[in-house]
Amino acid sequence: MKQLRILVFSAAFGNGHLRAAEAVIEGIRIKEPLAIVTHLDFGDFLSKRFNSVVKKLYFELVKHSPKLWGKFYYQTSKLQPNSRIQRFLNQLGRTDFLQYIQEFEPDLIVCTYPTISSILAQLRLEHILQVPVITVITDYTVHSHWVNPGVDRYIVACEEVKEMLVTGGILARRIDVTGIPVSPKFEVKIDPKPIVSELGLKPDLLTFLVMGAHGSLESTKKICMKLANSLVPVQLIIVCGNNRKLYHSLQEVIASARNPLARLRYVDNLEDLMSVSDLIITKAGGLTVTEALTRHLPLVIFKPIPGQEEENAHFLQRIGAGNIADTEEKLEELLEFFLSYPKEIKKMREKAAAALPGHSAERAVEKMLELMTNLRADQKTG
Repeated sequence: MKQLRILVFSAAFGNGHLRAAEAVIEGIRIKEPLAIVTHLDFGDFLSKRFNSVVKKLYFELVKHSPKLWGKFYYQTSKLQPNSRIQRFLNQLGRTDFLQYIQEFEPDLIVCTYPTISSILAQLRLEHILQVPVITVITDYTVHSHWVNPGVDRYIVACEEVKEMLVTGGILARRIDVTGIPVSPKFEVKIDPKPIVSELGLKPDLLTFLVMGAHGSLESTKKICMKLANSLVPVQLIIVCGNNRKLYHSLQEVIASARNPLARLRYVDNLEDLMSVSDLIITKAGGLTVTEALTRHLPLVIFKPIPGQEEENAHFLQRIGAGNIADTEEKLEELLEFFLSYPKEIKKMREKAAAALPGHSAERAVEKMLELMTNLRADQKTG
């Protein structure tokens, strides 16, 4: 039997697309351990200068001018696949993509980034590309850039996203609701005691997890100071990532803290930290949201960036698994509320537990393999 060959495309515009791709690959390894899988970055097929300029512009807008990014996002959210902008985007790296695909000879292509998805979907419509294209939408909303009738199958987070795609002209039978793929390690139940002990925290004490890597230094420091000196007992895990200034600035907070505080740099065991936490304070990237919901962890979203993050945050609020704090004052109000009424956190945890079907990566891969089986059967009968 021919060995299965799969191409997976993502992009380094935020690491959510990358993490979704890695989760899909983990799912493939579980279902088809002998498959040959190659993971590629969309940006590697563009000129280095163009890729660098686009990435820099994106990150500068998101960091320093989020309202401007939001305006751009919403103004382009209703573009049609045949619009001038979309036609331009569909030409990016097109020749190089085709050449690589022809050399690799994949049985299936999976995309977790909209631009490459649209390029390949257009090639499918033109009957130039003969390989089925599956697109994984990595948010709880749909920008028009994701929508292209040439995509063979969509993998989406929830029924709301499916309805948005149908409204955009995609056939319902081409959409599978599996949840956004996250690493299967977020599904594994673990014993929290060794983790709590290693962090120097107390068992059975209310625990808040703060993701501070991409937040404002001063805002994050204020959050930590507020919790570290709360009269209501609570303990804090703060993940600083590669933000060295934040990490070092927290030393004075730790020195005077009334409550336990674990300060961490970059971590690769977020699933463990989520498993010992009662609430997470974070941004609203699609993968972060899904990982937390998979761990049944309620969220407080602090200053969501206008655009897809804002829509992800609204989704959480609608299902009752999260709250939005647009300002530091609102965040303080929410934290005081949860400290005073911890049963409300439990209610949110129940909503988080009911939000997703679970085992998203494995379910997504099952649908991918099912599509391949059906297409092969159609080719034989055709």
